[in-house]
Amino acid sequence: MHLRACIALLLFLSACATSAPSPRARVTRNPRIANLQRAATLPWTDRGRCVVREASQPWPVLVERCYPALDHDRIEFHDTTGRCTVASADAAAVGLGFCVLAAPEIAVGAVIVLGVMVVAVAIQEALDAYEFRHAYPEEAGTSRGTKVASREAEAQRNPKLEPEPAGQDWQPPVPPVPVDRTGRASCEPVPVPHAGEDDPHNECADRFPPNRYPGMDVLVDGVRFDALQVGVRVLWEIKTHKFDTYPDFIRRREIESELEQIEKERRAAEICGYDFIIGVSTQAHKEALLQADQSLNVVVTECKR
Repeated sequence: MHLRACIALLLFLSACATSAPSPRARVTRNPRIANLQRAATLPWTDRGRCVVREASQPWPVLVERCYPALDHDRIEFHDTTGRCTVASADAAAVGLGFCVLAAPEIAVGAVIVLGVMVVAVAIQEALDAYEFRHAYPEEAGTSRGTKVASREAEAQRNPKLEPEPAGQDWQPPVPPVPVDRTGRASCEPVPVPHAGEDDPHNECADRFPPNRYPGMDVLVDGVRFDALQVGVRVLWEIKTHKFDTYPDFIRRREIESELEQIEKERRAAEICGYDFIIGVSTQAHKEALLQADQSLNVVVTECKR
């Protein structure tokens, strides 16, 4: 049986196997989320990106498009019902597994995952975002379709009208961000290009947490952060100053300035339900911040300049 014909048959079986839902069920049942939850039980080699991209498609179509991204070394297919048996030896390698996986109802024991199962990062993030939007509807959804300012647009600004950076972590004015129905900035993270042209700083921000959006800062509640960590709700402020080389007077002034910025960022993170971490390059910088405020969460990145 050709793959396309198999998909058509499975789509037909899907329609026949499911009774017509009530109007209430149609409202509450989200096929995209159902597909994400189903795919979350499988191992993926692409961190689940294909599944997230195709999640709005019918399940058999999703399986067809994302089947190559499965970690086939960690999954076994068993045709427990006998309906997926294929005659062609060439089709057996792909057709059997595809048919078993794409069936309207997966029989018990038909798909076996070997080893410890961890939900793919992209799938988990999509499910977390869905749960967040439904838990806090007033905070979310408004930033969909928001256009991120391009690097070209940043370059077109007149540099004579902008202040010169006083240090390595200078940040330009924050671009406009979406607002929710209450009129305040949204808690949904909005990626924007990294501030400034400080390559060592930006590389540290991308690599160390690591950053969910490489090459980008993120706006949350109207505040710019250096990184949103992959897989968890943690926002980061990265410092790559050569703090150890500063005279004592400059160190004190630097810490005072940093604390003002950090307090603003920490407050925005807390309001939106994120943890907040400050990454610094040296132990001396960490100790100076903790001496000023022991409640801070500071880690040493050892990023070099």
